[in-house]
Amino acid sequence: MSVRDVYASALRAVRHVAAPYPVGDLPTGRALELPGRGTTFVVDDGPRDAPVVFLMHSVLTTGLLCWYPTIPELTDRYRVITMDQRWHGRGIRSDVFDLTDCADDVIAVADQLGVPTFTAAGFSMGGGIAQLAWQRHPDRVRGLVLCSTGPYFSTRDPDNLASAHRTGRRLQAARRLIPRVTGPGLDDTSGHTSVWALRQFFSTSLAELGTFGDGLGRFDSRDWLAEIDVPTAVVVSVHDRVVEPARQELLLDGIPGARRFDVQGGHACCVIGAERFVGPFGDAVDHVTAQVTVV
Repeated sequence: MSVRDVYASALRAVRHVAAPYPVGDLPTGRALELPGRGTTFVVDDGPRDAPVVFLMHSVLTTGLLCWYPTIPELTDRYRVITMDQRWHGRGIRSDVFDLTDCADDVIAVADQLGVPTFTAAGFSMGGGIAQLAWQRHPDRVRGLVLCSTGPYFSTRDPDNLASAHRTGRRLQAARRLIPRVTGPGLDDTSGHTSVWALRQFFSTSLAELGTFGDGLGRFDSRDWLAEIDVPTAVVVSVHDRVVEPARQELLLDGIPGARRFDVQGGHACCVIGAERFVGPFGDAVDHVTAQVTVV
């Protein structure tokens, strides 16, 4: 997987946003200060006494852009939380982008919201963050739902990283043509879904493609997958050309008792063809939650 491939996939998703899921149904988010870390943007919706599902987004998106078709489908039975990860949207600004920091940010958000334990669900990059959240804070993560992701990202390949940095420099030079969107406009859901989605997409600096590649390339969970001891579901996008199914299946092979759920879609299936993603994802969350409840 190269970050340039993910960029192309994300942009296709923005161009083909799922019309059956109007953004007017989305809950309102807010800025949340994480002591000693910075400020991020958080959405927290659903019954306060329900099991908590923390949704972690893919690279080059935001919490809402990645999960907007899914959130309304879960909040009848779960408390659903998502956030903008570091360097994305309205996420924390820092000197370095690293998935371990992102995982610790998730725990810091849970602390501020008074959430002791939760199911960590991640899409693509978010799947790596979810795995790290369990590894670094096993007392907080009671279940995992890993979607269109794997135990490593091939951006660690030097050629992929060099390509991502070159693309980032070109985008930096052209940033006047693709300005970063900030401010209240990100919360405007009154227009067409695609307009809202484009605002969300361009709220992340595309000039940082190489930096994202560096951060993704440092992640590798293969040495400790077998240690994961919480109920886990792996949602496999069977037509994925970015994180190929064979790499997603390494999670099933490596995590004891992991259960497979298939989605007939590609890497942007959480948005493109979301009607095929939301059902299996909800089933995966229900499966993990039931196992957690039994334990």
